Amino acid sequence: MGSREEELKGLGADFTFGFIQMMDGEKDPRNLLVAFRIVRDLIAKNYALGPFVEELFEVTSCYFPIDFTPPPNDPHGIQREDLILSLRAVLASTPQFAEFLLPLLIEKMDSDLQSAKLDSLQTLTACCAIYGQKELQEFLPSLWSSLRREVFQTASEKVEAECLAALHALSACLSRSVLSSDTEDLLDSFLSSILQDCRHHLCEPDMKLVWPSAKLLQAAAGASLRAYHRITCTVLPLLLEQYTKHPQSSQRRTILEMFLGFLELQQKWGLVEEDESTLLSLRASVCSVVFSALTDPSVQLQLVGIRALTVLGSLQGFLSPSDLELVVDHLIRLALHEDSQSSEAAMEAAGSLAPIYPKVFSGHMVPRLEEELQSGRSEREEESSHDHCSLQQRCLQALAAVSTHTSIVKETVPVLLQHLRKVQKGNAAGNTQGMVSVCQSLHRVALQCQQDDDGCWYYHQTVVPCLLAMAVQAAMQESAHPLLGKALIEEEVLAAMVPVISAATTHLSPELAAQSVSHVVPLFLDGEVSFLPQNSFPCSFQPFEDGECFDTQRRLIALLMAFVCSLPCNVAIPQQERLLRELLALSCSCNCPFTATTAAKCFAGLVNKHPAGQQLDEILQLAVNRMEPSLVEGPRRMQALTLLLWVTKALVLRYHPLSSHLTDKLLSLLNDVELGPAAADGFSLLMAEPPDVLHKGCHADVRIMFRQRFFTSNVPKLVQGFHGAGPDVKANYLKGLSHVLNHLPKPVLVTELPTLLSLLLEALSCSDRVVQLSTLSCLQPLLLEAPQIMSLHVDTLVTKFLSLTSSPTMAVRIAALRCAHALTSLPAAVLLPYKARVIRALAKPLDDKKRLVRKEAVAARGEWFLLGSPGR
Repeated sequence: MGSREEELKGLGADFTFGFIQMMDGEKDPRNLLVAFRIVRDLIAKNYALGPFVEELFEVTSCYFPIDFTPPPNDPHGIQREDLILSLRAVLASTPQFAEFLLPLLIEKMDSDLQSAKLDSLQTLTACCAIYGQKELQEFLPSLWSSLRREVFQTASEKVEAECLAALHALSACLSRSVLSSDTEDLLDSFLSSILQDCRHHLCEPDMKLVWPSAKLLQAAAGASLRAYHRITCTVLPLLLEQYTKHPQSSQRRTILEMFLGFLELQQKWGLVEEDESTLLSLRASVCSVVFSALTDPSVQLQLVGIRALTVLGSLQGFLSPSDLELVVDHLIRLALHEDSQSSEAAMEAAGSLAPIYPKVFSGHMVPRLEEELQSGRSEREEESSHDHCSLQQRCLQALAAVSTHTSIVKETVPVLLQHLRKVQKGNAAGNTQGMVSVCQSLHRVALQCQQDDDGCWYYHQTVVPCLLAMAVQAAMQESAHPLLGKALIEEEVLAAMVPVISAATTHLSPELAAQSVSHVVPLFLDGEVSFLPQNSFPCSFQPFEDGECFDTQRRLIALLMAFVCSLPCNVAIPQQERLLRELLALSCSCNCPFTATTAAKCFAGLVNKHPAGQQLDEILQLAVNRMEPSLVEGPRRMQALTLLLWVTKALVLRYHPLSSHLTDKLLSLLNDVELGPAAADGFSLLMAEPPDVLHKGCHADVRIMFRQRFFTSNVPKLVQGFHGAGPDVKANYLKGLSHVLNHLPKPVLVTELPTLLSLLLEALSCSDRVVQLSTLSCLQPLLLEAPQIMSLHVDTLVTKFLSLTSSPTMAVRIAALRCAHALTSLPAAVLLPYKARVIRALAKPLDDKKRLVRKEAVAARGEWFLLGSPGR
């Protein structure tokens, strides 16, 4: 057929008849796949079928629905789904089969077998793509009857979903038909049948069949604009009437959810400014119902109302200016004063609607939120301090949520920065948390600005200099006025400012980033403060200078790290070599762990992106020369270890040759009694993705499969070191190993499991809770993904897991119970000898004092009770 098409077609219908005879009675699934493909080609390439259309249909449809289970270890790999899809492609390939196929599909829809129902419904959906009004006309009543019955009666979500898809396809097929003056409008009569059978259910007091009816109506209405108008002109007024008739919030929520389904369909076509648009004619009633839902005491009804409001707002031109002002009033009230669920939903809705109506939100919502934010406690004497802080926090969150358009960002960012200054000047104990809240809101705004170049640059040049100026001011004043602005330079606040500056920098264009870096780096290296707003400082800014008086200034290295480590790789950093040397010196000599760590991270972030060459080699050699003596002895061994970890990570990510030497150094430290535990935890840092530096989001050089490469190079050394280590440091090797395995992609881990499982089981006996927890979290997915290998060690696994369910650490108890639960995925024959023992042992954690532990115990014990039951 591929090379002699013309000759075969010359045989006419004789060729088709001959093929039918040859295919008749075929049973081998390999041959059937080929035969189905040939039938599809016969039809698609217009071979002559002659009088044999029904015979061709019969010889293929006799296999419908496919009932095939591939034999175990089948070398051909033919699956049931392959045959189903191949046969469906044949049956749905031509309208000529319609008169034979549709009765067959209706018969199989009435079958008791769910697989037959699903196959029939999916085939019907596929056929609707090529059928027309003529093919369907005779069978529409029967098809609708079967679909309606299944949706009303089925307990299967899959069957219901396929019924609705088939009804949608039928409605779409009829919508495509071109009407002539003398033909019946089948779409109209079909939809009339659906309305007749469903509309009365929407009015029933018990509301039993409300949802099935609504789903059927929405499936048909969603097929075309014509179908949508035909159904909504009847249903929408009816739903609004029912909403008014039912006073209970639960019933109103159901009705409004149905109404929302039709509103969401309207979004597909937008608002049509024509008389036929039912929604426009009901504008006043719709707004009244939605606004009443927003003021209802029921949180669930409020949530549906907020979703409906969001959809209405997305329909340009539906809401009048006065409606929009009312929308803003409701959203502010919900965001600030209602339940947390309603508050979050209102903020999300404001964020969705703000880009559509930027003037309304910047002109009405932002000033109102600013007023609420600035209102002092004296005006709210009846409120507790906690309530006031909670209200301020919601104001901050709402300001951030609504900042989804550049024009609004230009209004909200100054408000947030002004509030940060106000909190900084206060002396209240809650200043730290207040500043963290402002920074979290600023971070959200930064993320929302990243995709808009103008908004991103405005945000960066407004926020970054302001934060730096406030931090520098606070650092300089701490010695003279210890209480004034001290909160701003606390570690918690600086840590909250880091993601703000980072998010404001990562998406800058190289030209703008170069412009910004030319100011920020000289600020830290030379004290050049001229670009900062309000730059009249009492003394010079010298964070890299020696002396206790500069300790506070050094903390601001965290902000430098946030900026320079987020720059695109192609942005040149001025005085980079000098900056690297200063950071190296500070990370090794500073007594403050926070400062030393941020300096080490900043150094590592720059080294990771530094172009290869002599300059990089020299700075790395300098770092090694500083680290190695400090690791051997001295008061700053921990600082040296921190630097070693971050530099090693920076080099491991980019496959630098020196990473092997530094990793070996780290492995040797596992034998150190003092640094060994911290070095073991460092393997987690090497494998994980840190939130602030050395990840792809901040343009770090991260090579693919670096974790697999690290595993291959270093796990054998960890295993060897464990076997040769003394009893007092063995736990360090186990901890390091469990950290590496825990971050490894599971498919890789499964392949290495046979050689490592004995060590993992030994790690469960370790007294270190971090080792236990890490190992349990590593084993749990392996029980699901490698049951055959794990089954070989079931006795040990059961014993270890049950023992750890009595651990004094709650997290370990929970992890052990989850592993005991996961054990039930192993073959039942392996587990049945342990069933009674496990059920007895799991009775104890049912009485655990912690609810989360009891919850896991119930789930695990329930699965063990069901083990070996029929159908499991």
